Amino acid sequence: MQKHAGVGTAKAEEVEYQKWKKALKISNDTVQLIVLTEVGPRILFFGFRGEDNEFHEIREHAGKGGDQTFRVYGGHRLWVSPEVACTYYPDNVPVSVRRQGDDFIFTAPPESTHPGTNLQKEIEIKLAETGSSVIVTHRIYNLGRESAEIAPWALSVMAGDGKAILPLPPRAPLSADRLLPEGVLALWCYTDLADPRWKIGTKYIQLHQASNSACTFTQQMTGIFNPFGWGAYFRRGHLFVKKTDVEKDAKYPDFGCNFEIYTDEHSLELETLGPLRNLKSGEAAEHTEHWWLFKDIQAGEDESWIDAIILPKIETAK
Repeated sequence: MQKHAGVGTAKAEEVEYQKWKKALKISNDTVQLIVLTEVGPRILFFGFRGEDNEFHEIREHAGKGGDQTFRVYGGHRLWVSPEVACTYYPDNVPVSVRRQGDDFIFTAPPESTHPGTNLQKEIEIKLAETGSSVIVTHRIYNLGRESAEIAPWALSVMAGDGKAILPLPPRAPLSADRLLPEGVLALWCYTDLADPRWKIGTKYIQLHQASNSACTFTQQMTGIFNPFGWGAYFRRGHLFVKKTDVEKDAKYPDFGCNFEIYTDEHSLELETLGPLRNLKSGEAAEHTEHWWLFKDIQAGEDESWIDAIILPKIETAK
């Protein structure tokens, strides 16, 4: 194993992972991340040391790369919104890696072949000296000659058999100063709110991942404008939390969504989006997520459980 040079508190070493010969393991006394360097940028593993991956991995994609076939791989990735052809540019080639103090920066080559539009993606990771806090900064550079209206789209593909939790805007009685809508609930053509995997309450949306759903559509998805800036995923006593800044008056993709959740028979995606920006040649869009991981979380179903058990953890995640 090769130690990764640099000054900082987080430990990093080059490791083999699954069928890839080169990946970077970043760890402290509590958690570890494994970031692919043969393809990406892609954080394939995040979890407590010595325990399971909180992210879903697609085993049949392990070790692959070097071609023009788009693969999901699993883990956490950076995409481009709105969802068009260039969104699916395959991240199948090696990335450059550099350490800057406590930060590790993974930069992909420019997307200069079809369906690329001369964008370049970069993920910067900063793991706390102790505990589970991680700062993940996503950047998209426009290296083309033309301007491009895009938004950074950060997707965490969570392991199955859990549920996502998103907060809804505050409820209040109808009044003269509350005549306009408070938020948005975006629906896709395959979204079926009668599907029992959904649990839409007064204060929260919950979406369960299930491998044996008998509903009409295997996939389910929705998006909201989330004024609180947090989303969570509960699975087997563990709670993954991500937070991001909210720009109230900014233009967000998908009718104004800054958080989206998607599930299929294998996994569930907990997603955040940055505002849409008209990137001129040479400009970059930046979008930052803050992650935390908690264990020994009591299971529950209703909104009183979220208020009593989940919300206090959200509030301590700073």
